[in-house]
Amino acid sequence: MNHEEAVRLMVVEKYLLDELSPELRERFEEHFFECQECALDVRTGTAFAEHSKAILSDTVHEQPRAVSVRRGQRGVWAWLRPVLAGTVAILLAVIGYQNFVTYPRLKQTVTLAMSPQILPSASLINVNTRGANRPVVVAHQGQPFLLFVDIPGEARFTSYVAELLGPDGNSEWSLNIPANATQDTLSIRVPSEDYSAGTQTLVVRGVSSGSSSSEIGRYPFELQFQK
Repeated sequence: MNHEEAVRLMVVEKYLLDELSPELRERFEEHFFECQECALDVRTGTAFAEHSKAILSDTVHEQPRAVSVRRGQRGVWAWLRPVLAGTVAILLAVIGYQNFVTYPRLKQTVTLAMSPQILPSASLINVNTRGANRPVVVAHQGQPFLLFVDIPGEARFTSYVAELLGPDGNSEWSLNIPANATQDTLSIRVPSEDYSAGTQTLVVRGVSSGSSSSEIGRYPFELQFQK
């Protein structure tokens, strides 16, 4: 047997699955001891089978055991069939979960993101000078909303960073803002997350060319959720 014939007949796969006739098995064993490619395929298949067997031991109810390949040995790959069956079962379960749960949920999210929406919003313009008169955002839990804010641009800053702080003072997220964006009122879409109700604060910092930053404004607002 030569290498081309072994590839054409898929002998390596059939050898590992113990599907070769005694005559063909003997011919292949004589061949792969002289063919580096087929020998590598056999070793790779052995490693894969052993690894799969160890992972799926709970599925096939077997303990992994060492397997060696010797000329004339038959049936050493018989245990591979239940391992492959267990692998296929797990793959089918994963595919089924993706088709019935993950993909529909993803499709719904994409459809919602591409559809026109009326989002809750709050204007933070001049909030710093309003004292206790904080704007209120009323949204559903997990629903995005909009924040409108004016950032006073300064020539010494090359960019800006907006950071949202929750009621506990911890950072929810941060957003890099280019310097030229401050020429107009910014509309910031706050992503849908499980935020806590209460006082949220948008902190804006200016970033200089030396990467140092200075706080230039705090914009508090109240976040409330509809029941």
